[in-house]
Amino acid sequence: MLDLSTILAGPLVAQVLGDFGAEVIKIEHPARGDGMRGHGLAKDDQPLWWKMVARNKRTVGLYLGDPSGAAVFRKLAATADVVIENFRPGTLERWGLGYDVLSADNPGLILLRVTGFGQSGPYASRPAFGTLVEAMSGFAHLTGEPDGPPTLPAFGLADSIAGMAGAAAVSMALFQREKDGHGQEIDLDLLSPIMTAVGPGVIYADQLGVDQQRTGNRSANNAPRNTYRTSDGHWVAISTSADSIARRVLTLVGHPEVLSEPWFATGRQRAAHADLLDGYVGSWIAARTRDEVLRAFEEAGAAVGPVYKPSELLDDPQVRAMELVTTVDDPDLGEMRMQNLLWRMGRTPGRIRFTGRALGADTDAVLGDELGLSAAELADLRERGVAG
Repeated sequence: MLDLSTILAGPLVAQVLGDFGAEVIKIEHPARGDGMRGHGLAKDDQPLWWKMVARNKRTVGLYLGDPSGAAVFRKLAATADVVIENFRPGTLERWGLGYDVLSADNPGLILLRVTGFGQSGPYASRPAFGTLVEAMSGFAHLTGEPDGPPTLPAFGLADSIAGMAGAAAVSMALFQREKDGHGQEIDLDLLSPIMTAVGPGVIYADQLGVDQQRTGNRSANNAPRNTYRTSDGHWVAISTSADSIARRVLTLVGHPEVLSEPWFATGRQRAAHADLLDGYVGSWIAARTRDEVLRAFEEAGAAVGPVYKPSELLDDPQVRAMELVTTVDDPDLGEMRMQNLLWRMGRTPGRIRFTGRALGADTDAVLGDELGLSAAELADLRERGVAG
């Protein structure tokens, strides 16, 4: 798998597939590298986010905009199963590396093309980042307090959703190739996956002429559903999507009388009485510590979750038991903890073999030892800034 992509969806596709055994070669500009190297916090000048998103990826510095760099890449692509790119539409074609060229060399090649708005349409050539599609998708419109502004996420939500969707798309294409031997292009825009994640707003608008509105931490589909502050200054979250859970919660907090109200029968009807139910639940929680609340809810068989900071998540017993965070040895920083693989497969488990590497760490091995370029050819490419 050749990963040409940068910040963030494309690299995440390659990370997920690399976790489960794909041999990923990260192709970067030999001088600038992937912009992800400069994102987030660093320790001892080592970018920490890069250590995670570039794990299991060998790194090669190669400039595809130079004809000699494009020629080297074409040789690499002739041996690859998958290429991932997120340049603006037409960039690969301008470099003589369109799918027609690459697939002529390698009919089984799968080319995943990640863009903000897709390969066609009036917005295709626009620059786009996850923030823009988080706004356009309806996510920001639905997020925040009813009397406050639309709210954007504090992390790469649209890119992350698209990255996981892209891993599924590549897997589907590989499965299809097993049937007929042919590769294909995949056109993945950032907008489509988050539009799906946002939910039924499109069909509501189409069929009912209704635009969903912001409800803060409440839900139009059930109540009580909110975040509540405990006596020791922590927060917990409650959802009662199941009617049986709603009955347990209100019994626990000392208000079983509401269970006989006709409106208590469904989540949507309860949502119309959210002020009353939040008052009952909130006052009960406010009188108790977080540990007391969590213990009481567990004993009652009711659903509750603590609002964690990342440092608390690291020490959660369920996270530890399931190994959702794993420890990896890094050559620069030693042992570090990071999110583990996205799922656990019984017969073919994946693993993190190594963390994100320095720019060009594997250029000699990949282009020289494996592709067959001579030392003189590599030296010439480096002299001209085409390889790094």
